[in-house]
Amino acid sequence: MLTTVAKNLALDGITIADASLHTAYSASGANEVTGGSPAYARRAITFAAASAGSRSASTQPSFDVPASTTVKWVGLHGGGSPSQFLGMTPLGGSEKEIISVQLGSPEGIFTVPSHGYSNGDQVVFYDGTVPGGLTEATEYYVISASTDTFSVSATAGGAGINITSYPTGLCKVSKIVPEAFGSQGTLSVSSASLALSA
Repeated sequence: MLTTVAKNLALDGITIADASLHTAYSASGANEVTGGSPAYARRAITFAAASAGSRSASTQPSFDVPASTTVKWVGLHGGGSPSQFLGMTPLGGSEKEIISVQLGSPEGIFTVPSHGYSNGDQVVFYDGTVPGGLTEATEYYVISASTDTFSVSATAGGAGINITSYPTGLCKVSKIVPEAFGSQGTLSVSSASLALSA
């Protein structure tokens, strides 16, 4: 278990230069938005010094987004040439740690204290190994939500999904709020943060 001081030092050691927008999840930074007029481009982003094991963005980059594009993920890149892809997070989300999973049919039940999800919200599971019955980064709909638990469905208001195995590693769940652009527009990333859980 790392101390808060150690977490802060580790987070401050990460050089973050740019943010990017993506239409789908990728562990390598693929699926980045392209095109438009004015043309889409990565934007500089600045993060404040880490505090309490977390590091938050101190700027709010704004992107040009081409028509017929749905943005779902925000990527981060380090400095240097070529730029290093550091990872991505769901648009409009905040990752949560899964405390426990009740396997079974007709639906598995996830325990995530004070998750804040409502029925109909879209969530994604990613990193580590996702629970059996789910696919990494696929959007699922929250059903049977209570303060600390919820289940998921493949469709809004649909039947629950049978969860057949436990998540492993660093698997996280997050709300995702896709942003669809029918015409050329702009998208601002109003907040972003990094944290270490171990």
